[in-house]
Amino acid sequence: MRRFLIYRAVLLATLFGLLLYMGNVSAQELEPRSYSASPVGTNFIGVGYSRLSGDVLTDPSLPITHVQAEINTYALSYVRTFGMAGHLASLGFALPYVDGNLSGSVIDAPTQIHRSGMGDVRVRLAFNLIGGPALTPQEFARSTPATTVGVSFTISAPTGQYMPDRLVNVGTNRWSFKPEIGISKPLGNWFLEASAGAYFFTNNDNFYRGNERTQDPLAIVQLHGVYTVRPGFWISADLGYVDGGGTSLNGVSKNDRQSNARYGLTGSIPLTRRWSAKMAVSNGLVTRVGGNYKSITFAVQYRWFDS
Repeated sequence: MRRFLIYRAVLLATLFGLLLYMGNVSAQELEPRSYSASPVGTNFIGVGYSRLSGDVLTDPSLPITHVQAEINTYALSYVRTFGMAGHLASLGFALPYVDGNLSGSVIDAPTQIHRSGMGDVRVRLAFNLIGGPALTPQEFARSTPATTVGVSFTISAPTGQYMPDRLVNVGTNRWSFKPEIGISKPLGNWFLEASAGAYFFTNNDNFYRGNERTQDPLAIVQLHGVYTVRPGFWISADLGYVDGGGTSLNGVSKNDRQSNARYGLTGSIPLTRRWSAKMAVSNGLVTRVGGNYKSITFAVQYRWFDS
């Protein structure tokens, strides 16, 4: 019985990690056009839905099998562009709500959990270093697309639902920070994009009854090939890779360093002059630790200018 309880705790810890990994605006989300230019004074507000489902890879030496996850995320987002030192900048917010069902078997005994609640708020500030000058809508319409190099800084705040007496939570009870650099190069109707960054995490010093959980930095690289059919209508082939992010509990390593790759497709189409819709699908290409999951995202966005 003691060994069963230990294995059950391992399973719950695995499911906990996956819920954070998927629910907190996943670090592996493939995001094309993150550094695309827009006129200053452009406002975007959107609502989105993501469904993530699939297997969870665990240590094969453990009697833990059939680990599955189905996680639904609903998100409200807002982005505004503005000028800074003659260059284009933007500030964005995202607020997710997460609803997840996770299950697995310990020595053939099924274990299931369900969690739902508000996730951690994310804030992103981006700034174009090269290219992408601060242009009005009229100037932007007359401009020719050019290569841009930008940087961004994303903060995830511990605002999500968190109860320290539960091993599995929606919120993380910690801060995370992601500096990133990206480049976007136009080639006719194509845009070739690349970005590289890393998440850095503070400690969760109240993890399940007063324990301390730490996580190493998680490096992220993304590549995108974007084809523009017409203004506002584009399709992107996406590839992403993450490495690192191993966790420790009270200083003891959990040997769960990630080294995973994903691929996917993203498309956006204008519905009216101000409304657009986006759909994205992605899947695991190589998964060594964590969730080998499928992701489907739908989102609608409304755009308007200050003047």
